[in-house]
Amino acid sequence: MTTVSGWGRFPVVDSEMLRPRSFEGVAEAVVAGSVARGNGRAYGDAAIGAARTIVMTGFDRIRSFDPATGRIRLEAGVLLSDLIDTFGPRGFLPFVVPGTRFVSIGGAIAADVHGKNHHGEGGFGRYVESILLRSGAGETIEVSREQNSDAFLATIGGMGLTGVILEATMRLRSVETGWIRERVISASDLDAAMRALEASDSATYSVAWIDCAARGRDLGRSLIYLGEHASADELARGADRFPVGRNPGLAVPIDLPSMTLNRHSIRAFNEIYYRMGARRAGGEHVVSLYPYFFPLDSIADWNRIYGRRGFLQHQCVIPEDRAREVLGEILERVSTRGDASFLAVLKKLGHGDGLLSFPLPGYTLALDFPVKGDILNFLDEIDRLVVAAGGRLYLAKDARQARATFEAGYPALARFNAIRKALDPARNIRSKLSQRLFDEV
Repeated sequence: MTTVSGWGRFPVVDSEMLRPRSFEGVAEAVVAGSVARGNGRAYGDAAIGAARTIVMTGFDRIRSFDPATGRIRLEAGVLLSDLIDTFGPRGFLPFVVPGTRFVSIGGAIAADVHGKNHHGEGGFGRYVESILLRSGAGETIEVSREQNSDAFLATIGGMGLTGVILEATMRLRSVETGWIRERVISASDLDAAMRALEASDSATYSVAWIDCAARGRDLGRSLIYLGEHASADELARGADRFPVGRNPGLAVPIDLPSMTLNRHSIRAFNEIYYRMGARRAGGEHVVSLYPYFFPLDSIADWNRIYGRRGFLQHQCVIPEDRAREVLGEILERVSTRGDASFLAVLKKLGHGDGLLSFPLPGYTLALDFPVKGDILNFLDEIDRLVVAAGGRLYLAKDARQARATFEAGYPALARFNAIRKALDPARNIRSKLSQRLFDEV
């Protein structure tokens, strides 16, 4: 048994960690209480088996690639970072990337990760054509929108509970360069930020950083980052068409003391960050894809900033018609509390593609909180606002929501459970998350 956690380092639990070397070994590992794990970037307990955890990072081979169509077949343990570094210089990138490139393909499918382009181009699962799945019943099956379609829709965003993803076929985007033409907009408050995002619906990429320490008339002041893929003729003379993706140059070497993140330090950081970003507002800048899409990847082990007790990310989505009201109330409570994230993110989302995909048309807000004091009770209060507005929480980021909150937010749950039962009648595939939210008590 090994002590293990998600990226948020909460909760910390024991699980038997298995690292099979073949698909036959994966089949042998799928017994009662098992679930697959990629690179461990799910924040909570989704990628930790109820009894044993099957680590898939050893399955990192590219099976085939067709440059005429951008279609690629690859094993589930391939990391997005490897995919970008290998195929970017060849003129291809994933259609969708989350906030870190250090996630596995299997994990990206299981969470149906979304990026800064979900409002217009959808989530990761939209570009997956087929999946080779090892079910809990012991069958290895190919699933797609045409073949075993119910299993396919349940696997996209299904948090690994339909079986172990072994391989996938997906499409890549053709690009001229690995650079992004970025425009920054400074928004004085939440209303201005949401108006800017609404007005930027035609932008391929859009995201807002929110100063969640701001209060009063500054509540929700933001920096909006819009992006388009840069063409070769937009690059500076002599610039390489594809920048090099370097390993993190900085690292957090120790768990910082809990007092490091407090009302004063967060307020000071946010003030500096906002002012520096506001100076760049108005014009366009060509930037590397790495800082644009993955700003925190430049710091190794950044999760240690929150101390040894870890942190909780609360990511909700609120339907568009209630978003301004509810997000304003959440930000008001967070700013009054004073110990929230120094990197709060607001994005527009469209429709999800899987039965349990997180997105719905509206706005998603992601906030980080150190695990201390009455934070669990505080987040329960925020959850009640989300549920009352018809919203829900992102399972890939969750470590503590109540079962009632989950069930209220995912209307396709009954259909998902029926498909899961057909694929795994003995309920062999079980994670700590499924024990908490899905499985019979």
